[in-house]
Amino acid sequence: MKLILQGCSVIFSVLATVILTTPGLAEIVKINLLQLNDIYEITPVESGTRGGLARVATLRQQLYQENPRTYTMLAGDALSPSALGTAKINGIPLAGQQMVAVMNALGLNYATFGNHEFDLPEELFYQRLQESRFRWVSSNVSDSTGQPFKGVPREIIFNVKGDGGAMVRVGLIAVTLDSNQPKYVSYTDPITTAKQQVSKLKGKVDIIVALTHLSIEDDRKLAETVPEIDIILGGHEHENIQQWRGRDFTPIFKADANARTVYVHQLSYDSIKRSLAINSRLVPITEQIPEEPKTAKIVQEWLKRGYQAFRANGFEPNQQIAQLTFPLDGLESSVRNQSTKLTELIAQSMLKEVPDADLAVFNSGSIRVDDVILPGSITQYDVIRILPFGGKVVAVEINGALLQRVLERGQANKGTGGYLQTAKVTQQANSKNWLIQGQPLDLKRTYKIAINDFLISGKEKGLDFLNLQQPGIKLIAEKRDIRFVLIDQLKLQK
Repeated sequence: MKLILQGCSVIFSVLATVILTTPGLAEIVKINLLQLNDIYEITPVESGTRGGLARVATLRQQLYQENPRTYTMLAGDALSPSALGTAKINGIPLAGQQMVAVMNALGLNYATFGNHEFDLPEELFYQRLQESRFRWVSSNVSDSTGQPFKGVPREIIFNVKGDGGAMVRVGLIAVTLDSNQPKYVSYTDPITTAKQQVSKLKGKVDIIVALTHLSIEDDRKLAETVPEIDIILGGHEHENIQQWRGRDFTPIFKADANARTVYVHQLSYDSIKRSLAINSRLVPITEQIPEEPKTAKIVQEWLKRGYQAFRANGFEPNQQIAQLTFPLDGLESSVRNQSTKLTELIAQSMLKEVPDADLAVFNSGSIRVDDVILPGSITQYDVIRILPFGGKVVAVEINGALLQRVLERGQANKGTGGYLQTAKVTQQANSKNWLIQGQPLDLKRTYKIAINDFLISGKEKGLDFLNLQQPGIKLIAEKRDIRFVLIDQLKLQK
């Protein structure tokens, strides 16, 4: 069975229907799939106006009351990175514990891994799996020996019974991109694996759902290579996407990160004609949706625990730093491609911390908030959300030739976390020549730069040569945690 699609889309809805050419008596079994992806915050974002998992829980309850055949699915990225996840209790970070607890309360049914799930140390990763009351599934991610993680099947088949007794068999496969490779994880090719998994499901299921955490390019390739898949529920891009690709125009959907939006897919399966209709809505999660009380209570309990941990490390999360008259754009799509008022403030704060520096440099991937902080009150917790990994500002001396190499690589990293944000650095109009404080970069000169400590670890994409063992670079001084440095800078804003 494969659906024939007629697609039409507007900002918050997309319709795909199968053409039924002959009338007939059949039971139409309706199934709801509630799709989330890339969730890093358990609370609302955009100053409380969007997102919030307690609001999603309310939507889920409404859908379930209308149709108990409702299944909630997460297309990867939840355990990391988040500000709250960095809070340490008895020296151990929460590392997604708060997220699992809230997802349990929300009523999540199925989840697959995103690349950031494997930011966690092995022991904490396995603890999160054990705490999950929902089911994880992965077709292409395994432990270091190539075996499935305990309790994580390669595919799931669940049966959905209609009111008239008809049984619809839904097959769920799941694949993840291999961009994060700690020693305890191994991967197989997601497209090849999906094709093999779908082949195993042939004749065993009526509908095939692919839960993916891939680039949109690979999702398109999946649709084109494995046309037997009926719908692809994806993540990774952080922005809502709806596309149809492949011979049978397989629909691909991704919602906005942090539950700013979710997708609701209504699948209508004709059990006699073996035909499928899909009606999908992109639903904004706003203040109009009340919080589900039980989930909201769990959220507040974890916030309280996290805040206590931050206080033990010198922060006062609720403390207001300033009243901003302008927004701070920390969206991943912004900071990984250009400078914003937020990146400029961070760079300026680094220059104040190293007042005799010629320039400042930091990687945009250190900003994890993926949010716009609206004008109004900004708190210390907002700063923790912006820079959850912290790290020190350091002063280093670097020769001009190495500096040029760093800046060029940072430019080449555009669109990724390795894209470099700077201060006192520009490029000449209509040329690629770098200017430092308005003067051409001198390859023979030594420059003093303010930089974040992660960047000189050699762990950033394409910047492995930027480390203290490299000739031409010398550590001069270690300064304060970059978050305290930014807090001081924000106090100066009006």
